[in-house]
Amino acid sequence: MSDFRIASMPWISIREDAGEVAQAGYPNADKSRNVTLALFGSIPLKTVRTVSIPSRSVQVCGTPFGIKMFSDGALVVAFSDQYTVFGAENPAKEAGLRLGDLIVSAGGQAIRSNEELTKAITTAAGKPLELIYRRDGQQYSTTLTPVADAVTGEYRAGIWVRDSSAGIGTMTFLDPQNGTFAGLGHAISDTDTGADITLLSGEIVPVMITGYVSGTAGSPGELRGEFSAEVTGTVRVNDTAGVYGIYTGAPMGQSCEVAQPQQIALGEAEIWSTISGNTPKRYSVRIERVNMTGSDPNRNLLIKVTDPELLASTGGIVQGMSGSPILQNGKLVGAVTHVLVNDPTRGYGIFAEAMLRAAA
Repeated sequence: MSDFRIASMPWISIREDAGEVAQAGYPNADKSRNVTLALFGSIPLKTVRTVSIPSRSVQVCGTPFGIKMFSDGALVVAFSDQYTVFGAENPAKEAGLRLGDLIVSAGGQAIRSNEELTKAITTAAGKPLELIYRRDGQQYSTTLTPVADAVTGEYRAGIWVRDSSAGIGTMTFLDPQNGTFAGLGHAISDTDTGADITLLSGEIVPVMITGYVSGTAGSPGELRGEFSAEVTGTVRVNDTAGVYGIYTGAPMGQSCEVAQPQQIALGEAEIWSTISGNTPKRYSVRIERVNMTGSDPNRNLLIKVTDPELLASTGGIVQGMSGSPILQNGKLVGAVTHVLVNDPTRGYGIFAEAMLRAAA
């Protein structure tokens, strides 16, 4: 324990060591001990319990991948008034639906696709139809009465819905210990409503980056690429810490130790990202802020791109680079999550340690 230090307080050191303790039967469990902190090595301040966490290594990637996801229901993304013999009507609005609501049941039948919702509306033939939907993590029910179009006679509800999504992201790492992958560092959300997609099923495929749109202040750029037909994994989780699942593709990446948040320092670092083809390159960045409060896991780190090559090509961070690994002193410290809209040279990152826990 002689290397124990308090961040930014090198004048505080360990004076005593009360011995190491580990949970019986778990040789790889976290170990702890009581230590006394002393000022200048002689004035005791406080006795605390320190925890020694075993280090973990993962295969750091930085490669692009395509994500195809199907939502667990039909997401309301737009409203459209219907013209009937009585004039303009909108049954969905009258039923109290809002943008971002996820319809999971109609007429007692589970809804998994746009087609299933359309069938339920057509079958109702103008009769009241009970809908069950989710909003802000809560489940509600309402009654919707479809109306007949004045021209075609078809029954409609006045809504546009979406049941799937696809896009490009960056693979952060593979965890050989659990056979899992981790990417993006944030949830996949609907482009129209901003609502996180409630996952029913999903898969990942390799991507070949064919070009990019550079980012400018007020206009985020993006990577463009072609999806492969080869499925290399199954998406199991889509949440605020990223996209995770089972990896079935060929081994890739470079083994690196995952740093604890306390080991991250302000200053020079690098990101691994792919802006052409499918091979990542290393680009220099500077870590400008480390947020240890955990109030927003997608903004644990603030980084600034300093690499001349990356700045000259993409202008900094662009869409599709989410998940790009951030490394410092040979350790994986985090992953890129967002770009600052008004300054594409800067972006936010999530702690790698948080992603490792989510990938387990």
